[in-house]
Amino acid sequence: MDCIFCMIVDGKIPSSKVYEDESILAFKDINPQAPIHVVVIPKEHIASLDEINASNSDIAAKIFAAIPEIAKKAEITNGYRVISNCGPDACQSVKHLHFHILGGAQLSERMT
Repeated sequence: MDCIFCMIVDGKIPSSKVYEDESILAFKDINPQAPIHVVVIPKEHIASLDEINASNSDIAAKIFAAIPEIAKKAEITNGYRVISNCGPDACQSVKHLHFHILGGAQLSERMT
């Protein structure tokens, strides 16, 4: 598989890890869109939110349960934004489910 996030999970590509457990990996984004920008991924390959179903929805729950801890470890202290792009019109650049945690400064109210 040529999925860059799967290669990061496998250790074939280095990352600046912020958090890791048996199901989830979080690392600093290499092209940050905010002073603190962390990417959170399931270790299992799931292409996008469109592939969440009854058999794998537990991973989404685990990710959302871990996000506050990840934000705290990343030293985000005054709020953060969580984003997941799904599909080409949303500019999903990597076809592996992932969530962006943005913080470290006052973010724009505009999402575009």
